[in-house]
Amino acid sequence: MAGTPELSRLLDEIRQADDVPRHVAVIMDGNGRWARDRGLPRWKGHREGMKAVRRCVEGSLQAGISHLTLYAFSRENWDRPPAEVRALMALLVEYVEREARELVANGVRVTVFGDRDRLSAEARSSVETLERTTSPGSALCLNLAISYGGRDEILGAARGLAEDAVSGRIDPADIDASSFERHLQTAGIPDPDLLIRTSGEMRISNFLLWQIAYSELYVTPVLWPEFGERELYEAILEYRRRERRFGRVGA
Repeated sequence: MAGTPELSRLLDEIRQADDVPRHVAVIMDGNGRWARDRGLPRWKGHREGMKAVRRCVEGSLQAGISHLTLYAFSRENWDRPPAEVRALMALLVEYVEREARELVANGVRVTVFGDRDRLSAEARSSVETLERTTSPGSALCLNLAISYGGRDEILGAARGLAEDAVSGRIDPADIDASSFERHLQTAGIPDPDLLIRTSGEMRISNFLLWQIAYSELYVTPVLWPEFGERELYEAILEYRRRERRFGRVGA
């Protein structure tokens, strides 16, 4: 399944170590640029990006990653032209229809977080069906951030804690990181060890602002539609060369 000899070599190198990142998060950027460079409409770039999602999922399964989080649609993306937003919603439905069976077969469990109330009725129904049908999966947890914004998530968690304090369910003096994290949309999901951003942009783009406090960052100039197993494996191997100190002094 690794494909070429180069992919086999990279995968063997990853498998020989025990420090594979448990959780990889990806800011999938560059679909529009990929389409523009080819004189194509932006939605074709988004469709091509769906193929990269499949490659990333397959590569994660092969590498032994347990959690993969993809930034599929941000809160700010709602400000894009209506035609592009409609195309993205349609592609979300298409992704579910095309990939659900294989995700189930490969033991992938899908979780969606974000403001799904803003999704079209068809898209919302599709993601709910995908979550339900893949729920038995245990090989990989695929988290899709859709209609998501990190600041909104933090504000929502703060409101939840405030409501708990006002109602007497928690003493404000007892509020700590753990109680805060229970109110996040990612509650129960480990923080990312590695954050990958494609297209070379040096921005976090309002993604998992609380959770990536100590994530290793890896930026590649590769546009998302061209991202594949090789690029994923190279990011993992770079991660393994990092010394994660979490604010402490190194060895």
